[in-house]
Amino acid sequence: MLPAAIAAAESIRLPAANKMRSVRSPLVEGPTKAPTGTTGSDENTGGGLRRGRTRLLLGSPDSGKTTPTGSPARRPLARGDANGEVSALIAVVQAAGQRLEGLTAGEVDTAANRDGSPFLPRHVNEQLRYSEVAKQAAILNALPAHIALLNSQGLIVSVNEAWRRFACANAIQDPGHAIGLNYLEICGSARGEGSSEAHRVAEGIRSVLYGGVKSYSIEYVCNSPTEHRCFMLTVTPLADDHPNGAVVMHLDVTAARRTEDSLRASDLLFRQMAENIRDVFFLVDANSHRMVYLSPAYEEIWGRTCESAYAHPDSWTEAIHPDDRASTYAKYKNGMSAGKFQYEYRIVRPDGSIRWIEHRGFPVHDAAGKIVRITGVAEDITERKRAEIRIKRLNRVYAVLTQINGLIVRVQDRGELFREASRIAVEHGEFRMAWIGIVDTEAGLVKPVASAGDVRNFFETAPLMITQTKPGGHGLVGRAVRAMTPVISNDVHSDPQRPMKRELVERGINSFAVIPLLDSKQTIGVLALYATEVGAFDEHEMRLLKDLAGNISLAIDHIDNRERLGYLALHDVLTGLANRNLFLERVAQCMRSAVSGRHKLAVLLIDLERFKNINDSLGQAAGDALLRQVAEWLTLNVGDANLLARVSADHFAVMLPEIKEEGTLARLVEKAMEAFLNHQFRLNDAVFRIAFKVGVALFPDDGADADTLFKHAEAALKKAKASGDRYLFYTQKMSEAVAGRLTLENQLRHALDKEEFVLHYQPKVNLASGKLTSAEALIRWNDPRTGLVPPGRFIPVLEETGLIYEVGRWALRKAIEDYLRWRTAGLAPVRIAVNVSPLQLRHRAFIAEIEQAIAIDAHAAAGLELEITEGMIMEDVKHSIASLQAIRAMGVTIAIDDFGTGFSSLGYLSKLPVDTLKIDRSFIMDMTAAPEGLALVSTIINLAHALKLKVVAEGVETEEQSRLLRLLNCDEMQGFLFSKPLPAEIFEARYLTPPAGG
Repeated sequence: MLPAAIAAAESIRLPAANKMRSVRSPLVEGPTKAPTGTTGSDENTGGGLRRGRTRLLLGSPDSGKTTPTGSPARRPLARGDANGEVSALIAVVQAAGQRLEGLTAGEVDTAANRDGSPFLPRHVNEQLRYSEVAKQAAILNALPAHIALLNSQGLIVSVNEAWRRFACANAIQDPGHAIGLNYLEICGSARGEGSSEAHRVAEGIRSVLYGGVKSYSIEYVCNSPTEHRCFMLTVTPLADDHPNGAVVMHLDVTAARRTEDSLRASDLLFRQMAENIRDVFFLVDANSHRMVYLSPAYEEIWGRTCESAYAHPDSWTEAIHPDDRASTYAKYKNGMSAGKFQYEYRIVRPDGSIRWIEHRGFPVHDAAGKIVRITGVAEDITERKRAEIRIKRLNRVYAVLTQINGLIVRVQDRGELFREASRIAVEHGEFRMAWIGIVDTEAGLVKPVASAGDVRNFFETAPLMITQTKPGGHGLVGRAVRAMTPVISNDVHSDPQRPMKRELVERGINSFAVIPLLDSKQTIGVLALYATEVGAFDEHEMRLLKDLAGNISLAIDHIDNRERLGYLALHDVLTGLANRNLFLERVAQCMRSAVSGRHKLAVLLIDLERFKNINDSLGQAAGDALLRQVAEWLTLNVGDANLLARVSADHFAVMLPEIKEEGTLARLVEKAMEAFLNHQFRLNDAVFRIAFKVGVALFPDDGADADTLFKHAEAALKKAKASGDRYLFYTQKMSEAVAGRLTLENQLRHALDKEEFVLHYQPKVNLASGKLTSAEALIRWNDPRTGLVPPGRFIPVLEETGLIYEVGRWALRKAIEDYLRWRTAGLAPVRIAVNVSPLQLRHRAFIAEIEQAIAIDAHAAAGLELEITEGMIMEDVKHSIASLQAIRAMGVTIAIDDFGTGFSSLGYLSKLPVDTLKIDRSFIMDMTAAPEGLALVSTIINLAHALKLKVVAEGVETEEQSRLLRLLNCDEMQGFLFSKPLPAEIFEARYLTPPAGG
């Protein structure tokens, strides 16, 4: 604290008439010469006024009183009358000015010194000085600080109103008001408490006065009689160029210090609280994202130092688990909008361990509503999340256990049990992958029999050791089989000896378990479960999974027993095929599927010719051998033994559960009969060729139930045997239709041989410019007997018979031929789009055929575009992508035809190597019918443009459709509005030939 002397100097009272005045002290000013008479010349006067010949001396009422040295009489400046003298001097100047004005009657306007140089009258100078001083005094009086002006020796020459008010308020009086006292001496002579601070103040003032420092400041406490107060003392020079005095200012900082003390106490309390709890308190600057405060719990939870977070604010975000960063940022943005945060995410510590964090907080706004801070709490909820995860895992295993227990009650066979158990494990247990394998003792392997989830080529790429059961094998499957106990890998990524580690990690699998399926003596199979979590298979979960495996094993044994008991009642012992009763049950089941699927079902009844002769001549053993060989042949050619039955001595039944066209069925029967007749059956070292007759009945046309359908197939068979026909349908009309379809098929084969097929071209135009851009080649059949045949009549037959492959190849070659002919003829050729059939795309020689077709000319590829339907691509996406990539590499463009009618995946659509997307005509028709149709077309166009695809609208027939498509930024259109498909010669003349004279 400063000594009492300094406080006393601050408390001097000034007269209210002049709040702040400068004082000319004898200590700082020299003597002033004055004139000794009333008249004289310029040489002996200090100055005069000139107006014609009149010359007057400036003076004052006391100008005649001089000291022995010729100077005006003066009194020493005392502290009590300093302001009085200033007032007297100002009064003298004012009086002299009035006298001068009276004598000259306002005629004097110029004053000159002894040299004749003009100057302003003294009263003018004094008034100007007084005005400037008054302004400065007013400014200083307006300041809240206590201000005193010191001369170069440290004497107080002036103080402001605040200085005076402080003294009055604290009842401190001093008649001299400290003006004229030496402030340096007051501070330097201080004694007692706080004297050391006063001495430092004196040294600081000297440093400023002598030019050693530019400024000096110190804070001190002043205990007045009424209260405890704090001040900030600041010393600055009066001028920067040379020391000629200083300004001493005492600013009351009591309120600020109290606020700081309060904040300091609050901050201490906050820190004590923040630093003694387990959660992380944080405060972040909203603009710079700089960490303003971070509690020490951060170091324990994050495993990083607080200093690193202060130095690198992004380290907080960088610690967030990569899988959680995007969602966490989105939640943060939502929190900024909603005004509060509460979300969870994972962090990765430097040691690789993962912790769960719950983030709660809110943005802090300033008075203007701007967000300036982000504050809140981050809580480590790892243990809680682990408990939740454990509970979730147990719940999902309970769900799997419950579902499979229900499955066991209703399951009919092993295959269904295994498939459904795998599906339930994935769907209800949320495992990434599951499969069940059965032990093949002879092969020493576990053979997978059912799977679900992300299997995709897992078994094809798995090394043999994975499923080997031989002793000494390293695979977990073999170990589980041999040890008859579960084998677990709870961290695939960190297991250096784990086979297929890379394949599992790519599938997102981090742990898996192999659980043996046991009977009373040995391992009969395994249940393998794969999870995305590390450490998914703990003790509690494995206990439930063992129960699950035990129940599956029990179900297998139950099914085996039940199958053995029911087999004889439902199967033919000789051939192993179903008997009539089981066959009819299966027909009835498939009928229900046919109704829901809106398709037909066929039952074929087969009668072996000459079987009785063979049986009688070669013996029953040979007859039985023939029946078994027939059963094997049928199973091989039908592909599913569940669709077959032996219904009597030499009669077999076949069910075809899905029939789309009767003509397809007729051709299938004919091919089967031909193949059967060509097959060699060996009986008693002899070769036999056997024929059969067939009766066919269709559901629902020929019967509403299985028994009726079977009886009508028998009736058709009897009629075929009686009439000599090889096969007959139950309905005569249907037989006639099939005969007509076969006739059409033969005609189409002749049409291909005789080159009766032609190409018509339908233009595609740019919607914006209306100009021709390309054309689609459409196959037409020019039958010499009837003329052009409608495509709807012969195209389905081409597809059913497989002729579409050959006709498609012809169309491809013909389109390229026309394009090259146009170029050679100097026409304006356009790219030609050719439709590709499913048979063509799936054929392994298709890519080679395209390459061969365009090899005839370097320009051929530029003139060709292949249109492939959406559904065709989705039948085998991987094969389609590979084929289309190879075709595009040749320079041929690809278009997806009839888009929107299939079930394509947007994920695959973005990967397909295509150039154009054609919107199906059904969507164009619906576009003007309802807002939904328009919205759908708009969505398709936007989607295609987002994928950088050109869009063509098919089937445009009205101006309204064209107008809407232009508004939706569709690229091109094709339809009757512009042109129907035209023969090649008309298309060339109308669209490719330049106008005459052009």
